[in-house]
Amino acid sequence: QKRGTWEVSRGPFTARDFRGRPNSKWTLLVQGVNHVLPQAQRLLLQFSFIPYARLDDLMISYAPPGGGVGAHFDSYDVFLLQGSGRRLWQISKQKDLRLVAGVPLKILKNFKPEQEWVLGMGDMLYLPPYCAHNGVALDGCMTYSIGFRAPSAQELAAQFLIYLQDHLDIRGVYRDPGLTPQQHPAQISDAMLHQATQMLGHIHWGKHDVELFLGRFLSEPKSHVIFQPPSRPLSGKNFYRKCNAQGVYLDLKSQMLFCHGVIFMNGEAFRPGRRTFASLSQLADGRELKPHTDFDQETRVLLYQWYQAGYIKMGCMT
Repeated sequence: QKRGTWEVSRGPFTARDFRGRPNSKWTLLVQGVNHVLPQAQRLLLQFSFIPYARLDDLMISYAPPGGGVGAHFDSYDVFLLQGSGRRLWQISKQKDLRLVAGVPLKILKNFKPEQEWVLGMGDMLYLPPYCAHNGVALDGCMTYSIGFRAPSAQELAAQFLIYLQDHLDIRGVYRDPGLTPQQHPAQISDAMLHQATQMLGHIHWGKHDVELFLGRFLSEPKSHVIFQPPSRPLSGKNFYRKCNAQGVYLDLKSQMLFCHGVIFMNGEAFRPGRRTFASLSQLADGRELKPHTDFDQETRVLLYQWYQAGYIKMGCMT
């Protein structure tokens, strides 16, 4: 923040980028920290009272005195856990969510705080979606933002229609063998409208379709997430032996969910047998399987497939 205006730079950054930084009124945001630090993943596990299907990520912000991103609102649930230092938080339930025009951040135009608190190390503030808030560092501080997705009805509808497009199989071709000349050739006839309505009437979906869509959608990695397959993958036999001796755990970037006998791994759906489902749902819940777990053949095949894709690692979570 400089002379009443805002500037934004996007990483990756180097040490040189931080030389000459002023002593106040700037902040650094690091998103997806749980994708690279096991400690961050363990912190998220403390929030497992909320389903993993809602989890977005852990963002950590650092700011010197006066630093922040301005008054704004988020479209998701967020827990703001204070690390080192202190931060002043102001909140408002205002309905006026208009934004300042012409700035690179979504800053509220007319923020009117109704309550405020100073959070110190270990304090936490919960904010529901669309709750206006403003956080300002009182001294050098770090804040941990644990975000949980709250998809809008519009987003779900749009993504579900895309899913249907990829999975529908509706037969038939438009035909009009009894076509006669029209007085107005540019007019769409009632007969054409009727036939198109009947064809589109074959689009049907049920609870099972929504289940498969939701599992894929909520476990789909974000566009910037890249998995690293092993550079020298083990053979299947050696992999199974090491799994039994060391256990396996999910890569920090993996999202694994399940519903009604279906396993969802990073946007893919699998319907395994009952015994395999029991083992894999345990992996999804705990994000690891301990050594000496009795893996059946189907479980071994899937685990090896995910190991080759970089979705799981051998050993125990550190």
